[in-house]
Amino acid sequence: MDPITRLLHTRIRCDDNAKAAVTPLYQCSGFSAGSPYFYTRNDNPNISEAEEAVRVIEGSRHCLAVTTGMTAISLVLDLLRPGDTLVVNKDIYGCSLKLFQRISSQRNIGMEILDLSQEENIQHIPARTRMVIFETPTNPFLKTINIQLVSDRIKASNPEALVVVDNTWATPLFQQPLKHGADISLHSATKFLSGHSDVMGGFLLTDRSELHKELRESRFYGGAILDPHSAWLLRRSLQTFGLRMAAHKETTLTMRDFLEKCSPVARVYYPDIDGKQLLGYGGILFIQFRDDLADRYLEFMNALRLFDTGTAMACVTSMVAQPYTGSHASLTEAEKSDMGLKPGLVRLCFGQENVEDLKSDLAQAFAVLESGISPNKP
Repeated sequence: MDPITRLLHTRIRCDDNAKAAVTPLYQCSGFSAGSPYFYTRNDNPNISEAEEAVRVIEGSRHCLAVTTGMTAISLVLDLLRPGDTLVVNKDIYGCSLKLFQRISSQRNIGMEILDLSQEENIQHIPARTRMVIFETPTNPFLKTINIQLVSDRIKASNPEALVVVDNTWATPLFQQPLKHGADISLHSATKFLSGHSDVMGGFLLTDRSELHKELRESRFYGGAILDPHSAWLLRRSLQTFGLRMAAHKETTLTMRDFLEKCSPVARVYYPDIDGKQLLGYGGILFIQFRDDLADRYLEFMNALRLFDTGTAMACVTSMVAQPYTGSHASLTEAEKSDMGLKPGLVRLCFGQENVEDLKSDLAQAFAVLESGISPNKP
């Protein structure tokens, strides 16, 4: 059956005389001694059902739910030992980079940064590397990285090395990293898997039982498990995941074509959909303003009527952000420069609004920029 069909019919069966049509919320910290759950820090029916639903659509053997996407990354980094080498892609979420730097410094882990979107650089991954971690498509710029090439390169010199892919922006509907040589695929469930900006969570997926066991033990002893209410909300959101992503995909493609014709836009960033690794895409675009408009983001933001601001994304309403002062604000000026990040780069996250309404809103905001008149003035 199609993974979405299987997702919709995934249920955790519990003894329940009420015969509920959907799994109820088990908002309890503990269970009787004879229960397979026994303690919610170890497991809970709502958490198990959310894990099974994501496992089905990702096509993995194992899935682990944790509190946030950053928790998922932290648990992965706990697999490293002093003296190990970590390779990180150049283009990556600002807080992820800061976490990598922090952990590397504290634990005596060597860290190297490479632009893995350029295939010739994949050959420069050091043979001693223990872990390679990257997003694809990347944040920012939506560059794609060949997962299989990375895996083949590092495992030829070190079969024990781990390839970790942050699959948040591709989603398991459009990309399944484990089928292309990754050892671990992770998600910030706060984004598309939730889709409503009302719950936080993360998922770790792997086909390797020993990795799953080690990550699960770290979750248990560290108390990093997702809470039952968040798991219940995520499971509810996943019921519409296929529908939401289909709409995101269609809207994003339409908006890409529209934005490419807009005068203030020097470039639109959209990922390379090869039909093999990345099967589709939807939800987020980056645009680069013309040089003469590069410092006028605030005017553009204030002129928009349908795009909210802030850190939320991948939800039912559209959002606008400036990575330079937002998602990558924690980077130094030198780090931003190395990444090619400039103030004129804008992130647009499209919601479920009518696409013609989104076009009209952007068109009038662009007109404000072109006119040089602030929207707050007559």
